[in-house]
Amino acid sequence: MATIQNIADRLGISKGTVSKALNGASDISETLRKTVLDTAVEMGYSRIRRSRDEAKKFCILTKNIEYREPHQFGYDFVIGFRQMAEPLGYAVEVVPVDQKFQKSIPYDVFMLQQDYIGAFVLGFSLDDPWMKDFETSHTPTVLYDNYISKNPFISSIGIDNSEGMALAVAHLKELGHKKIGYLSSSFGSHIMQVRHKAFFHAMKQNGLRADPSCAGTSFYVSHCIEKHLPRLLDLGMTAIICSHDLIANAAIVQCQQLGVHVPEDISIVGFDDLPISAYTSPPLTTVRQERLELGKCGFYALDSILNKVYIGTMYLHAQLIVRNSTGRPAG
Repeated sequence: MATIQNIADRLGISKGTVSKALNGASDISETLRKTVLDTAVEMGYSRIRRSRDEAKKFCILTKNIEYREPHQFGYDFVIGFRQMAEPLGYAVEVVPVDQKFQKSIPYDVFMLQQDYIGAFVLGFSLDDPWMKDFETSHTPTVLYDNYISKNPFISSIGIDNSEGMALAVAHLKELGHKKIGYLSSSFGSHIMQVRHKAFFHAMKQNGLRADPSCAGTSFYVSHCIEKHLPRLLDLGMTAIICSHDLIANAAIVQCQQLGVHVPEDISIVGFDDLPISAYTSPPLTTVRQERLELGKCGFYALDSILNKVYIGTMYLHAQLIVRNSTGRPAG
């Protein structure tokens, strides 16, 4: 691991100048500061070497995830992470980032510049610029519902989506359903790809037929429902599993508009157990993610990396929550 002296020797400047640049001193030019930061990242410098008496900072990076209110998806992730980190003396800051910001600064440079020693990352898509940076990053980082291989500084956490999908399919089969369709967001995120594959695997495991015509995907929820829900109904599907609860809720609403009754005519299953799922009409059967526990896992995995225990992937068990949107097929 590089030191401030190593960086100074590389650049031919004093150790004090490097320290000033790393700490944002006003008498250091922006050009020199950028050079020092870029060199520090290249050499693998880390602020983890700091004194034990200094506060250590984590950040929770979010993209397209609301987290400020208890009913929002990211709220429990943040609370769970903080419940573990803050009693141990870590400061935790939540930092929303979009693609424009990610393009403006490399990930490791941002982390070093802001004095963060590790990050918990929520809501990133495969096309986010920092996803590429994670492949070679030396900053301890934990990704929720994403995966980077061959980098010991990057861990992944989530629920066992294959287990969750298997629970959903087995539940519908037990009710008597044989023709089960699948609706999903586009494959721009890692987890949508995982769940799509898990659906077909679970169908095969349960001895049920499923081919590509049984599934429909689209980038927009409204387009997915308008295009694929009527098609699946025309194919005689008696149940539909959705890749997340927002699609499932939209499917319930569209069925009502089409005069199709849930669950009498069609059973619908969601995924994630968002706070709204207990209040849809009818209440939604769905696969639950224990988001508070996942937030705690985010800290466990990050703390492990900092202690040189390089966790690859950590899964929590999935749980099927049965409500009123599923029932026996008609007839």
